[in-house]
Amino acid sequence: MPLFRLGDHGSAVAEIRAILTNQGLLADVVPQLGRAVDANGWALPEAVFDAETDQAVRAFQQQRGLLVDGIVGPATFGALHEASFRLGARVLFYQLSAPMHGDDVATLQSRLQNLGYYTGLVDGHFGGDTYTALCNYQSEFGLSADGICGPATLRSLELLGTRVTGGSPHAIREEEHVRRLGPQLSGKRIVIDPGSGGDHPGADPRESAIEAEILWDLARRLEGRMIAAGMETFLSRAEDQNPSDIERAETANSIGGDLLIALRCAHYPNSSASGVACFHFGTPHGSTSMIGRSLSGFIQREIVARTELRDCRSHARTWDILRRSRMPAVQLDIGYISNLHDATELSNPAVRDTIAEAILVAVKRLYLLGQDDQPTGTYTFAALLASEQIPRYT
Repeated sequence: MPLFRLGDHGSAVAEIRAILTNQGLLADVVPQLGRAVDANGWALPEAVFDAETDQAVRAFQQQRGLLVDGIVGPATFGALHEASFRLGARVLFYQLSAPMHGDDVATLQSRLQNLGYYTGLVDGHFGGDTYTALCNYQSEFGLSADGICGPATLRSLELLGTRVTGGSPHAIREEEHVRRLGPQLSGKRIVIDPGSGGDHPGADPRESAIEAEILWDLARRLEGRMIAAGMETFLSRAEDQNPSDIERAETANSIGGDLLIALRCAHYPNSSASGVACFHFGTPHGSTSMIGRSLSGFIQREIVARTELRDCRSHARTWDILRRSRMPAVQLDIGYISNLHDATELSNPAVRDTIAEAILVAVKRLYLLGQDDQPTGTYTFAALLASEQIPRYT
């Protein structure tokens, strides 16, 4: 889809402004007779992407865990579309071919979670888990257990209200799953998702090729170390493929991995931007992948302690690669390819070795659950292999 930004106008901009107004982020324009119209007949200023719209878009992006750039691209437009739905505005049901997404789905998930029926992430995605939870609720409260959230189910939910709030069944399940797997890395199934480069506006083809090469090489180095530690590893794509983030998450789900680690490079028009950052799933609704957050923090601290890359910290985001995966997932932006210092560092194979080792150590820390741990930046690959009782051959 096209990108919309400051200065644009037209029907799509009018739709963007209408959603932002309904979200309370943009002041409503009182209709007046005799207003000017653009070439398509849209009344101004509703159809103009002006300075107020730019600020409203940035505020929306900040709230939704999106890249704050004031540009309405596919991710922001999709989030705006989801935000336009309120519970009760449409009938919700499970459809495998075109799953429903929206704030209304998130509200339904939150209510079912508070009632003890839904134990997944409140991610606004009407999938199989939401369908099952809704059917179980309907069955126990004398409704037709069809998994369709229509008027009767909505009335029942409104009359019942909220029994309990607080706590996260999903977080408890995630942590229990990690504890049950045990501290040894052997047998853990990890999906490594290397970016393909050039996934940003105005990408230079030569820069994109270098970026793709760096990320693929890093993925291979990480894969080799994980295999040496006895882990099962899977790459989300072939070297010559460039699937969407949704497709990458679907691949990871079909594999059934224990963790998903996405590798990316960051970009920014200002070449002064630099540093490494790590991201996990987290929403404005308060739903967070606790294991994803822990792993994100471990990876961030290990890389910062071992390299010269600037610390841009760990953050919650709602990106598709994090939201659509059914296992704990993190996205690591290993540095800004648009920054000379970062690009130089990442072009060094020794630095990529260090980053790969830092990621592996962070995964080990995750499964240790705080037991028999070592100070950040001091755990070596040799020590890790020794703890796994795997001989290191030279």
